[in-house]
Amino acid sequence: MVTLANAVVLNLYRLDDVARPAAGVGCVLGMVAWTAFAVGAYAAPRRRTAALLVADLAVAVALLAVTPFVKGEGFQATVPGFWIAGALLAWAVHYRWVGGLVAALVLAVPDLLIREEISQSNYGNVFLIVIGGPLVGFMCGSLQQMAAERDRAERTAAAAAERARLARAVHDGVLQVLSLVQRRGAELGGEAAELGRLAGEQEARLRTLIRTQERTAEVTGPGESGGPVVLDLAAELGRLESRGAVSVAAPATPVELPAAVVDELCAVVGACLDNVAVHVGADAPAWVLLEALGDRVELSVRDEGPGIPAGRLEQAAAEGRLGVSESIRGRVADLGGTATLTTGAFGTEWEIVVPVRFDDGVPPGTPRH
Repeated sequence: MVTLANAVVLNLYRLDDVARPAAGVGCVLGMVAWTAFAVGAYAAPRRRTAALLVADLAVAVALLAVTPFVKGEGFQATVPGFWIAGALLAWAVHYRWVGGLVAALVLAVPDLLIREEISQSNYGNVFLIVIGGPLVGFMCGSLQQMAAERDRAERTAAAAAERARLARAVHDGVLQVLSLVQRRGAELGGEAAELGRLAGEQEARLRTLIRTQERTAEVTGPGESGGPVVLDLAAELGRLESRGAVSVAAPATPVELPAAVVDELCAVVGACLDNVAVHVGADAPAWVLLEALGDRVELSVRDEGPGIPAGRLEQAAAEGRLGVSESIRGRVADLGGTATLTTGAFGTEWEIVVPVRFDDGVPPGTPRH
């Protein structure tokens, strides 16, 4: 609207020097009408389509093209003047530096072709158009990237604060109760001793989880000092062999993944093995297979129990027992993967597939230095 006011004033002021005044007034009225329409159209994001942008640019080019007809030979300034900057900036904002460059060239070519001779002033104006469009587009892209990074940082900070709050709540309540159960169970003996032992195991797991969350909150991005924290998934899964008759098969080479992903996958496998211990037997054999396949990892957890009866999982979810839906499927879904359950008289098998990439685009399993 600012450039429109400038164009209207200059055209009316120079109307006596225009070869066809009526055509000049028509062009001015056309600019006023199009500006009013464009302001309303660009105000709604859903209307910022390619058709609107092309039409905006076409109107600006058309006004440049009719300038010799309206003003006659020897004109100095075009009819739209700086008004064409509106279309140029719209392209730069919407399509970033590429759009700014394309629109600048589309406007610069007719601006030069309609002139009988190109003066230094004309060349300077065109040069500013060609350099200004991409520059504004680049700045818009940079601002958008900075805003996205700021939003991610704010979400990370909020998540870290929430983890710290939950860790305090768990430490002040659940851990102390589990510790008490473990101590009193050992003192009472018998079945209470077994309950105490289980409480002790859960206390250790919760403490490990709290330490893991604290470590994850301190992970720095690839562009910051220290780089991303990585762990060897194969080595972490190997620790599960201490749980009864569990066998883990993994690649001979390290499978290095972001620490948060390794922690979640180990928790998923641990939940699967917990189900084996509860529903098949504490000493029942179970097998864990890990494969690193380029841009994804595949995990298989299998047992030879009686299988899961039809409808059991749905009934458990309805009763509020969310071990499978949250501990397994929920974690895998958060990682962007899939968890497929196959069960029957032959036993139960979980097939877990998780696509994993570092922020720098290096696939999992690739040596990192």
